[in-house]
Amino acid sequence: MAKELGVGIIGCGNISTTYLSLAPLFKGLKMLAVADINRNAAELRAEEYGVTAQSVEELLANDELDVIVNLTIPATHFAVSKAILEAGKHVYSEKPLVLSLEEGEELRALAKAKNLAIGCAPDTFLGGSHQLARKTIDDGTIGRITSGTCHVMSPGMEMWHPNPGFFFLAGGGPILDLGPYYIANLINLIGPVKRVAALTSMASPTRTVTSQPLAGTVIPVETPTNIHALLEFVNGATITLSASWDVWSHRHANMELYGTEGSIYVPDPNFFGGTVEASGRDTDIQPLEMWDHPFAKDNQESPRGPRANYRTAGLADMAMALIDGRDPRCSLDRALHGIDVMTSILKSGEERRFIDMTTSCTQPAALGIDEALALLR
Repeated sequence: MAKELGVGIIGCGNISTTYLSLAPLFKGLKMLAVADINRNAAELRAEEYGVTAQSVEELLANDELDVIVNLTIPATHFAVSKAILEAGKHVYSEKPLVLSLEEGEELRALAKAKNLAIGCAPDTFLGGSHQLARKTIDDGTIGRITSGTCHVMSPGMEMWHPNPGFFFLAGGGPILDLGPYYIANLINLIGPVKRVAALTSMASPTRTVTSQPLAGTVIPVETPTNIHALLEFVNGATITLSASWDVWSHRHANMELYGTEGSIYVPDPNFFGGTVEASGRDTDIQPLEMWDHPFAKDNQESPRGPRANYRTAGLADMAMALIDGRDPRCSLDRALHGIDVMTSILKSGEERRFIDMTTSCTQPAALGIDEALALLR
């Protein structure tokens, strides 16, 4: 196989700028074309990043493309990814991969029949901080993980996103929008989930947008915005996950995992970097010395200061996995297991009972310093 794969993008919204700007950092990727149902959006991105603007039909038929990245809204992820596979291209999708396990299994069967690969974000668990946490756990420093807590809570998306309506429809909500970062990192750190239970609710049936350009618009809320879930993992660990857009402030940490020999405090899985802390049986919580991992290095400015942002690492790892003939870390099996976990959480909230997982997966291979450097140009 070629040492570089031609890449196209369908969906030229906000997140497309991240992929187009960061892809040049990585081996195996050659960004060639973009498409959007709004031709003007595609032409704008093409002009900004020196790629070709095409219609969706033209892009699907483009023989130069090996992989197409699906950056459309969640409600269209299944249909667009299916069209990409039918066009004979590998798929890399933004999260969530699909909105139901049945859709995911249909994509799996189609990909298998056509000998194609499917990968899916998030890839933030490949960040230097989360891989440091993985190494610490794998080394046995805090013993066997037995329990933990995760919290991702805020007032909501309508205060900053330019077009927040879809976040509150089926396929949105904090579990399917933000949950993928937490579930993917938990799979990275401790493995697959066995069963889940949850209580779900929403604070209001409508929201009023305060961000521009839609300030004052009232949008419906059709999915739970407040979820408290309990996850039992195959290894026996029990983790509490709280995800809410109905919280104005709180003092909960993003992720804490408790082991038989100590505890580890993992930074926000929505990002690649951050401080990892840990304690032993002496209960003395101290920051771990950050290792020289390339995906821990600050490379962007943000409203909160410098940060590490290496989104597209998962796409690059998938490209190199295809070239090298190995398992991609952001694999279909892990994405489908994440969908199983998240949709089962929502189902549990409706049915008020434990839901057993019908899928499983392996932990992704750790991404150490050498492995990360091998992805960079």
